[in-house]
Amino acid sequence: MIMRTWFAAACMAACIGTAHAQSDFNRAAFDKTDRIFDEYRLDAHIPGLVYGIVMDGKLVHVKGFGIQDTDNRRPVTADSLFRIASMSKAFTALTILKLRDEGKLRLDAPAEDYVPEMKGWIYPTSDSPKITVRDLLSHAGGFVTDNPLGDRQTPMPEDEFTRILKEGVPLTRAPEMAYEYSNMGYGILGRIITNVSKTPYAGLITQQVMKPLGMDSTGYYADRAPLERRALGYRWEDQTWKIEPFLAHGALGAMGGVQTSANDYAKWVAFLLQAWPPRDGADTGPAKRATVRELSQGVGFASVQGRPGGGPDACKQPVYYGKAFRVAIDCDLGLALYHGGGYPGYGSHVVLFVDRGVGIFAFANRTYAGPVPPIWNAAVALLKDGQMGTAATMAVSDTLASRYQAIAAIYKTGDVKAGGDILALNFLMDRTAENWAKDLAALKANVGECDTSAPITPTGALSGTFRWRCANGRVKGDLLLSGDKPARIQSVSYSPIMP
Repeated sequence: MIMRTWFAAACMAACIGTAHAQSDFNRAAFDKTDRIFDEYRLDAHIPGLVYGIVMDGKLVHVKGFGIQDTDNRRPVTADSLFRIASMSKAFTALTILKLRDEGKLRLDAPAEDYVPEMKGWIYPTSDSPKITVRDLLSHAGGFVTDNPLGDRQTPMPEDEFTRILKEGVPLTRAPEMAYEYSNMGYGILGRIITNVSKTPYAGLITQQVMKPLGMDSTGYYADRAPLERRALGYRWEDQTWKIEPFLAHGALGAMGGVQTSANDYAKWVAFLLQAWPPRDGADTGPAKRATVRELSQGVGFASVQGRPGGGPDACKQPVYYGKAFRVAIDCDLGLALYHGGGYPGYGSHVVLFVDRGVGIFAFANRTYAGPVPPIWNAAVALLKDGQMGTAATMAVSDTLASRYQAIAAIYKTGDVKAGGDILALNFLMDRTAENWAKDLAALKANVGECDTSAPITPTGALSGTFRWRCANGRVKGDLLLSGDKPARIQSVSYSPIMP
């Protein structure tokens, strides 16, 4: 059980707000984030920008700045359509996982099982493993980074892509040796979707993922959308905005071809966020919650980076690449999944603070104008204003609660045998009852009697941490139970909190 109210997946589309139905629970906090984004737009020479904040399944705030196009000067709104470039990859990755759920492919199978043209490829070494579907999802296939070449290849015809695959793509290293970002890899995933489903990837993703979420304005054929809603793409050159050539749909669109609006994309963000944390209850939607959570699972290759856009003093984050999302642990904001999108004429970014049920995203219509700093800075500003919600916490299991009462009795009596017949096999082998008695007596002489009524904070159904206020200080501790039936006390620690 998780102590947070979650919206029902069945009302996902209806629950999303619009540009005209924003929350006013803290107007001042949103005024601050509005300034952050507008100042970034001005400094970065961006014609138009829109950003949205999703909290607990609702688009609680959305704001557009600037213009969609320089000729008609249409203002950017929550319904303006932007190309989101590599943020498209998440739609591709989830569709691959759905096909896996349906038994139509295996993640650890060689990609050549589903793309026959890859069977003749020459690998860098004779002991290289063959590229798997999982490698492609996590950019571990050994391809060389192809930004920004990959963007320009989006409109490639399918027969041209087939020719390239037959000839073989040179690799920069053996697969599964390192992370290196590859648009080509996601292009191959698009071909896998097409071959396995016997439906063009764009049609399958649209019908099985986007439409069920009510994303009716989202898709891969950007030029079919009404011109008056499209934010045209520009580059900043010679102190002016110059229109970028339009890139049509093609074979490599699976890596970056999606066009969407803020109102539509908020539905996608809300859907992804509702997958955390694991819980009981109805599991509806275009993919199972457990499947969505797999987007956060990678194949390793972690690094440590500063918080994006946070400056040299921002907290360091351990980061790895999952499946179409980078995954970071932020010291202030918790678990975060994020990804950017850079494209000729466009830049985008999204961060999912999954522990808090909050997502922030932004789209811009200037080449590679990834709005990374304003998103992270806005999150920090909201956190300081108390508007980032609280991290979801587990409920204490009955077993953990019972054993917690036992370790309180152990402290009060100074005798580990006071806990009853609930000590695991190892407990008195690791430390004798006599040594426990001496250590507990020394601790009690230091801090005195403690108020053991404070609740334990679970770290799982069979583990937790606690803090007690005592006559002469405080005590902190950890409790770990065994995997037996019934669960017994495997280890417990009590130690004074030092000033």
